[in-house]
Amino acid sequence: MNEMRPDTFDENAKAALQDEVLRGALTKATGLFGERRTAAVEEVPDWEPLRERARQVKEEVLAHLDEYLPRFVMNAERQGIVVHWARDAKEACQVVVDLATARGVKTVVKSKSMTTEEIHLNAALEREAVEPVETDLGEWIIQLAGETPSHIIVPAIHKTKRQVAELFTEKIGIPATDDEKELTRCARDVLRARFAEADMGISGANFAIAETGSILLLENEGNIRLTTSLPRFHLAVLGIEKIIPTLADLAAFLRLLPRSGTGQHLTSYQSILSGPRRDGDTEGPEEVHVLLLDNGRSRMLRERVTRQSLACIRCGACLNACPVYQQVGGHAYGSVYPGPIGAIITPQLSGLHKAAQLPYASSLCGACRQVCPVKIDIPELLLHLRHRIASGEGLPGSDVPGRPLLERFGFKLWAWAMRGPRRYRIANRLLRWLAPLRVGPVRAWTAARDLRPPAKRTFRDAWRDGIEDPS
Repeated sequence: MNEMRPDTFDENAKAALQDEVLRGALTKATGLFGERRTAAVEEVPDWEPLRERARQVKEEVLAHLDEYLPRFVMNAERQGIVVHWARDAKEACQVVVDLATARGVKTVVKSKSMTTEEIHLNAALEREAVEPVETDLGEWIIQLAGETPSHIIVPAIHKTKRQVAELFTEKIGIPATDDEKELTRCARDVLRARFAEADMGISGANFAIAETGSILLLENEGNIRLTTSLPRFHLAVLGIEKIIPTLADLAAFLRLLPRSGTGQHLTSYQSILSGPRRDGDTEGPEEVHVLLLDNGRSRMLRERVTRQSLACIRCGACLNACPVYQQVGGHAYGSVYPGPIGAIITPQLSGLHKAAQLPYASSLCGACRQVCPVKIDIPELLLHLRHRIASGEGLPGSDVPGRPLLERFGFKLWAWAMRGPRRYRIANRLLRWLAPLRVGPVRAWTAARDLRPPAKRTFRDAWRDGIEDPS
């Protein structure tokens, strides 16, 4: 498994930048998704009103989650769904393990769920001799490789076709081939057999509808449809922020999510699940359970600025647009949630003391904010978290030290120089003399980029000598 952690992002990123194969795969994939998204969005004349509508819905739910959650639970239980609650990852894993062992489950088929990755559910199941089998093609590939996802919706985005072919030859024993159709057929054959033998299916959910107690799942491969209908027991694991008020609210999200994520007008499959098999039904599970996970989300609800983090619908658009993610990929973040959204969610879920480097993994260019379908102001959140790190404040329950002494001294020196014109002129002359020497911070800056030489004359000098009005 990947041993990278969020507190080693700087080293992880440096290592990723040396991997030309990784960077090539990332550039190709993120570029393709970006082009598809742009084309799909251009076909929707009311795109901005849709974004605003979705943002308003999420703001309403998050501000009144104490009302919408009980409403969802009440309506879900009316449908015959059994609802469980978990305060943290340990409690969530225990609920799942208890449900599986009580039913004698030996094999679990799973459809892609970032929430189960967040709580490290696979490891918990394996400790109890329950085999988890990922059925999303990308998730299955990285499970074979012993890795973690590198992208929210494309887990194996970092792998080339040749790397996947070599992995299949090593792990499954198929003859060497780089034909994608043959590789896909092989995966389908192996996974269909696992579906047939599994007694339990575990999925996530894109949305949970308070009005009906139903959950909605979107996909392209059909594996979620099989995961939720073939095994006799189905469990959906989702964060408490997945709630939306009504079925009618899905209209906006179903137009936003596929276009933002994969550039599609709509995914190939959309499943609304409203309980177990009923009398007369010919398919479906005998039992349906839903596990609602907190794991730090309630803490994020306390402030307006951090609350918007929970509006994320996991489309991955911010990753595809981010110049940092495009260069280093998801594993460098050392977290289940990579990219810009991971840089704000992981420190809040895990604690700033464990992920203090991630809010700085951004150029603050604002591309993530521009493409976010629910208009999350990610740069604002990054700056908010940076302020807490710099002040030594941390998030509630965290113990975060301030920034390094030399860095604090540097910013104090900058603040002193900016307080008066004479100080500014002295600092300007000093920097013009020091810059060519490439000492201290300048040396770090020029290690990976060119430093333009200072102009022979400052703007102030030119202004003093008279500058003609170009107009």
